[in-house]
Amino acid sequence: MKTENYQIKQIPSVLYGETSKKCWLFVHGQGGNKEEAAVFAEIAVPAGYQVLGVDLPEHGARKGTQGSFDPWAVVPELQTVMAHMKPRWTNISLRATSIGAYFSMLAFADEPIEKALLVSPIVDMERLILDMIGWAGVTEELLRAKGEIPTNFGQTLSWHYLSWVREHPLPGWKAPTSILYGGQDNLTARETVADFCKTHGAALTIYEQGEHWFHTPEQLDKLCGWELRNV
Repeated sequence: MKTENYQIKQIPSVLYGETSKKCWLFVHGQGGNKEEAAVFAEIAVPAGYQVLGVDLPEHGARKGTQGSFDPWAVVPELQTVMAHMKPRWTNISLRATSIGAYFSMLAFADEPIEKALLVSPIVDMERLILDMIGWAGVTEELLRAKGEIPTNFGQTLSWHYLSWVREHPLPGWKAPTSILYGGQDNLTARETVADFCKTHGAALTIYEQGEHWFHTPEQLDKLCGWELRNV
């Protein structure tokens, strides 16, 4: 498969496939990287698309560099990527995972996304942060007073982050959207994703044996099949 590595300003990017007017933007989740787009490209490129993957701050080729994996940093970067894409492709679709889907919906609410495929998307960040506050056994008042609180599940709670999320609610999402959700997802409740789909007219597929991170051979097989049906 034809592969091209280049920079979109400071953002390391990789483009898969022969020249086309149709392209999928692949946005990874926490711990991911731009090369994850290669697996999706095996499906999308034969269907006539190119696939563009990017490294978000603190991920992939950007580990150990400046930048933060926070919405106030990531959203402007994704908008820079979209500004790069629009003159080159007339048909732009979105494939995003987990928090990458959250960032993308913030960034692209007003963009003409042809269609969106979201895997384990974070659709209510405030609810997730409040749940994490509960899991950590602390209170909003304590978090406000301390500013940041490390947790034993690997996340640092931040009052600034929670405040930002409340000040920037997820805007209306209008792109035709399909969601794959794992029945064992421990970050987003089934009711939360179902409410989002009802509000935004998104198609919801639930794989009961799936987790938030689709990673076992069986889960990846279900993910691949879902992508094949929806590309």
